[in-house]
Amino acid sequence: MRWTREMLTAGAAVALLVLTGCAGSGGPDDAQRKIPATATGSLEDLAADVQCKPNIQTDADEIRQAICNNSDGKFVLATFATDRGQRDWINDAKDYGGYYLVGRKWVAVGDDGVVKALRGTLGGEVEIGTDHHAHAGHSG
Repeated sequence: MRWTREMLTAGAAVALLVLTGCAGSGGPDDAQRKIPATATGSLEDLAADVQCKPNIQTDADEIRQAICNNSDGKFVLATFATDRGQRDWINDAKDYGGYYLVGRKWVAVGDDGVVKALRGTLGGEVEIGTDHHAHAGHSG
């Protein structure tokens, strides 16, 4: 019986460490910064929120996509007609790597620093594309 109690205590200690020590994957930077509620609106509304004039590249019923540039850097901003269309687009795009700030029916794509800066204004969740550095060709 004592062995079981020790095992339960050890398990509880590990669970506590996981909950308190590893709760955030973003590091202390994210823990100290409050993330706003996720923004909503049209592509133009979102672009205005982050002070960029969108250069529209795609203007279709299912997706609107623009290149934006603001003080944080250059990024792609896209809005979608459906949640499913958004998820399909993200899943395909993530094969190419990159950083994705994902909101309801919108995505901002840029480098890590730009996406983190945009998140401070737009909210949303960060997703990271496939890292292909390990797959780079090696001559040998």
